Amino acid sequence: MSGLNVSLAYFLTVVVFGAAFRSLFRKWPRLSVAAEFPASYVLVACWLEVQTIKEVGEWAGGLGPDVTLTILFLVLLTHGVICAGATGNPSLTLMNFLLLETPTLHTLLALAAQFLGAHLALLGAGYYWALELNDMHMIKNLMSRECSTALRVSLVQGVFSECVCAFIYYLIYLSLKRRSALIRVPLVAAVLTFFSHSASDYTMAFLNPSLAYGLTFYCPGFTFTEYSVVYWLGPIFGMTLALLLYMGHIPRIFTKNLLYSQKTHFRVPKGEGDKKK
Repeated sequence: MSGLNVSLAYFLTVVVFGAAFRSLFRKWPRLSVAAEFPASYVLVACWLEVQTIKEVGEWAGGLGPDVTLTILFLVLLTHGVICAGATGNPSLTLMNFLLLETPTLHTLLALAAQFLGAHLALLGAGYYWALELNDMHMIKNLMSRECSTALRVSLVQGVFSECVCAFIYYLIYLSLKRRSALIRVPLVAAVLTFFSHSASDYTMAFLNPSLAYGLTFYCPGFTFTEYSVVYWLGPIFGMTLALLLYMGHIPRIFTKNLLYSQKTHFRVPKGEGDKKK
């Protein structure tokens, strides 16, 4: 349990840092886009430690898959609570852009902040593992240069897996978008945990380009371009299809509804119709 206590202390430190960083920008609404940086940093930094527990925790610390899934769910739940208003997910940022909810400049700055947060989280986790505070981190530090890729299938299968998972996830997300946070945040965390577990033998279903960048792009086995096709184009394509099916059109591209007819919900009373005649 001492190894797990070290990991829990790490999670707490990262979360406190993210919450403190976000609180600084609440005073300046014009800099709200900067909130995407801590949102991405917290998500990637915590998921890297979850990945460490999953890879070496079972035989270095006696931590089984049930512990890993529980920690991942709690991480996603905490992230949804402290990062409310920021996603840390480029796919969701692009979705808001396609929905005409954010302008172009804001979208570009948010994307830059998300990938910057993911990159710094990767560097910070590497420094943390180098401290070798427990057996898991000592082994992880030795394995860091030869990490195992999350992409365990061919490129075509990988794109299909990420696209299908993203399509289902973003349909659920859109249906929950206007629900209360008490319902939306736990359900989203549960769905992401389920997809991560179900797709563990395929792509891990990150459904988040900056998260995938921080977790697997540096691992050998595939080129940067191949990783980009699977973990960037796959989720974005799945998100776009989900948005098209849910809305019937892409507001940024099409003004006319392509799938659903626009019918009025109001009926003229018969009496008024007779008078007009």
